[in-house]
Amino acid sequence: MAALCATYSNHFQDTFHFDDLHTVLNNPWIRDLRNLPRFFTDTRTMSAIPNNQSYRPLVTASLALDYRLGHGLNVVYFHASTFFWYVVQLALMYLLFHGIMQRIEPRERNAYLALFAVGLYALHPASAETVNYIIQRGDLYVALGMVAGLALYIRFPGARRWGLYLTPAALAGLAKPTAVMFPALLAAYLLLIEEDRFFVAIRKSIPALLVAAGIAMLQRIMLPPTFDPFRLPLDFYLLTQPRVLLHYFFSFFLPIGLSADTDRPPFVSFWREDAILGFLFLAALVGLALYLARKRQSRPVAFGIWWFLLASLPTSLFPLGEVENDHRMFAPFIGLALGAVWAAAWTWDRFGERVRLGRFRPYFPAVAATCLLLACGVGAWQRNRVWRTEESLWYDVTRKSPLNGRGLMNYGLARMEKGDVGVALAYFEKALLFTPNNPMLEVNVGATLSVLGRDKEAEGHFRRALDLDPNDARAKHGYARWLRHQGRTAECIPYLKEALHLNPLDRDTRLFLLEVYVESGQWDEVKALARNSLALYPGDAALSAFLSRAEGQSSSTAAAETKVMQSKVPDQVLELSDAYYRAGRFKDCIAAANEVLRMRPGSPEALNNIAAGYIGLKMWDQAIQAAQRALRIRPDFQPAHQNLEWAQAQKNSASPSSPIAAAELSAKQTPSAENYLQLSLVYHQAGRFRDCISAAREAIRLRPDYAEAYNNIAAGYQGLGLWDEAIQAAGEALRIRPDYQLARNNLVYSQQRKAAAHAAPAKP
Repeated sequence: MAALCATYSNHFQDTFHFDDLHTVLNNPWIRDLRNLPRFFTDTRTMSAIPNNQSYRPLVTASLALDYRLGHGLNVVYFHASTFFWYVVQLALMYLLFHGIMQRIEPRERNAYLALFAVGLYALHPASAETVNYIIQRGDLYVALGMVAGLALYIRFPGARRWGLYLTPAALAGLAKPTAVMFPALLAAYLLLIEEDRFFVAIRKSIPALLVAAGIAMLQRIMLPPTFDPFRLPLDFYLLTQPRVLLHYFFSFFLPIGLSADTDRPPFVSFWREDAILGFLFLAALVGLALYLARKRQSRPVAFGIWWFLLASLPTSLFPLGEVENDHRMFAPFIGLALGAVWAAAWTWDRFGERVRLGRFRPYFPAVAATCLLLACGVGAWQRNRVWRTEESLWYDVTRKSPLNGRGLMNYGLARMEKGDVGVALAYFEKALLFTPNNPMLEVNVGATLSVLGRDKEAEGHFRRALDLDPNDARAKHGYARWLRHQGRTAECIPYLKEALHLNPLDRDTRLFLLEVYVESGQWDEVKALARNSLALYPGDAALSAFLSRAEGQSSSTAAAETKVMQSKVPDQVLELSDAYYRAGRFKDCIAAANEVLRMRPGSPEALNNIAAGYIGLKMWDQAIQAAQRALRIRPDFQPAHQNLEWAQAQKNSASPSSPIAAAELSAKQTPSAENYLQLSLVYHQAGRFRDCISAAREAIRLRPDYAEAYNNIAAGYQGLGLWDEAIQAAGEALRIRPDYQLARNNLVYSQQRKAAAHAAPAKP
């Protein structure tokens, strides 16, 4: 226990990852324990993505309980919950291992062998992959259920007729369908350890078979029609699995290549070395298990091998999106831990006398075991560090799988969140080489290019994402966000409606569409959508905030908001603060954020919301102060950086002595073409290139043949790196004034830069 706690002491702050995003972070159902009965009857509560909504009610219920205990998305409580059940599983594994060893050869040392086998499994680096990955606690629950069922069966033989040993297996079936392998493990135990005849073992396994059949039937009935995860072709998948099993087996003895997202491709032909090697390994392993089963003393090793194979069977026979995942080793390694330790002890008994260690011989097994456990503990500690943040996790993936397009994309996203736009774009472009037809990668490239001011290129990537998969709701949502950012609000609404049609349960899209409706003043649509959304998510305070803005503070919506404000869940109050900001209720946004600070002092997210609220109220000094406080707490908090820069820029622009303010005032008081041209020039000098172009266009509206205004537009596009647009604007200026030397210089410069961009080598 001391070694286990020391090894995992650095994992409780590890953040949410990968599938945690749609099953935990963005899953509104886990935020209220009153949804508990619904978890067992409605698979939509499992995930915010319809394609991933499978039937795992026990997992969802545990997440809701963790959310309640932690008063929100406090990752410590989620990890503490997983770790608690991990400890319970390890205690039951000791009872199981010791019981098997005592049946084979009753000896006092079996207690130490069982303890070492449990320690080897507990500290194994591969186990850290599941313990750290919150949503994959389903694998842990399945392993716990199978171990508990067999331990009860062995330890309490008189209670077998009551079927109590079936309860843990049945519960495990509510966590993941892989629990259907329990009767096969029970039959293997009966044949190898209790030495029952084949048909006797099968007869004794019938109650477990019935439970497994019930689990399989329930899973089949409850699987929604929307569940449609990406599956690899069955024949290619099956060809690859023996080689995958070899990788798993090897990783137990030398776990040097662990990765959160491997990039092993499926085999398309049997006639390749890797595929043949895999089948030879599988045949040899089955042959070894059959051979070891002949002698009673070696049967724990045979049972361990069969446990490894049987526990791996569901993910080996049924095609999934990836041919291998390291968290799939969690349950199979239970058998390998038992078999490897018993084999080591058996080998030492037979050949240990030949090892010349003198008086140190009696201590050698203990020293070797201690060194092995220490090495495993160090490895698990390092894997915990890898799982600490999105950046550290996906960097590890890119280092071990440099051709993994998804890993490259996710690492790029992590760098994007830190504001490293150039680095993010480089990783996105590299990912495009390996996954050129990924819609979400195209969306991410578009968003990055937009940040760099390359909006024409950005739109091309957004549109390609839509062409690649017209039914991808996330791509439509991403394009709509970009359109809204470009000020093309009317264009973004149809895409948001389509995204909502494709995924009606996407709460984020509903909130975004409500925000857009508020911005465009479509209050009837706000009312209709908010009411429809509240029918799906009753009492949701964020949705209520929009409805109350549209129809006045009704008693029901006010009650929902008040309930959240008075709750002890800072994440929900913070979300309500976000909703207030989106609905234009800036004072309420600030009040809710201050309530978050009362519950969670020093929250950078709350301080950033306060800054955003003050920006909405045009109170620049207060906004600057709040953003600076957020950055003192978290210096790399990119949203706070953006709010601080915006508030400072607006404050400077509003200053009476500011050239921008003076030029804006002149254009407002005397809206002449000359004043707008001057305003355009001032904007360009301040680096506000889009505003420069807009002011110059206003000058052209007042004087259509204004060559100087076209030249300013060319200069603005040069600042944004949009060479085609700059060339076109400079050419228009020269058409009006052929002797305009400044426009000619801008034209030549833009043509040179465009040629240089096309001649530049592709990034590696």
